[in-house]
Amino acid sequence: MACTIAAIAPVAARPVVAAPLKQAKNTFAARTVSNGSIKKTTAMQVWTPINNKMFETFSFLPPLTDAEISRQVDYIVRNGWTPCLEFAGANEAYASNDSCSRMVGSGKVLYYDNRYWTMWKLPMFGCTDGNQVLAEVQNCRRAFPEAYIRMCGFDSVRQVQIAGFLVSRPSSVRDYQSPSSRSV
Repeated sequence: MACTIAAIAPVAARPVVAAPLKQAKNTFAARTVSNGSIKKTTAMQVWTPINNKMFETFSFLPPLTDAEISRQVDYIVRNGWTPCLEFAGANEAYASNDSCSRMVGSGKVLYYDNRYWTMWKLPMFGCTDGNQVLAEVQNCRRAFPEAYIRMCGFDSVRQVQIAGFLVSRPSSVRDYQSPSSRSV
C-alpha cells in the first residue's frame, strides 16, 4: 500500500495561543535563578579561579571554633566512623607541580594528586568524644605550628574517607577568603 503526501501532512494547522502559566510564589521554579528575570540573573556570581584556594568541605566557612569541631567529631563518631588527623606544611598543603608526583600513561585514571597528608599518630579507633580529638589537635598544633591540620572520618565498612575538613590553619597564612570575595 502506497503512502501519499496527503495522508501524512497535517490537515489544518492553526496557531494556538496559550495563556501564560501562573507560578505560585513559593514554588522551586519561582525561587531559583532564571534567565527570564533581570532581578534574578544579576544575583548570580561567577567563581573566580585566581588565587581562590580551598580545602575540603567547610573551607568556605570562617575557621571553626573548638566547639564546632567537637560537634563535627561527635557526628562522625555517632555514625560509626573513625576520626583521624592529618597535617601538611603550608608549602605542601595545596596541590601544585612542586608538591605532587605526576603520573604518566594510563595509570592516572582516578588518581588524585596530593590527596594524602602526613597522618598524626594513628586513626582514633574507639574515640567517643570530640574532646579527645581536640586534645590531639592541640598536640599537633604545638608540634607543628606552621602546618595545616585536617580531620578525616573513615568508614570501616565502605573502606573510604567519608568526611574531611580543616581544623587548623597556620597563624602565618592569610588564605581564608569569605564567600563574597571568592566570586565576582
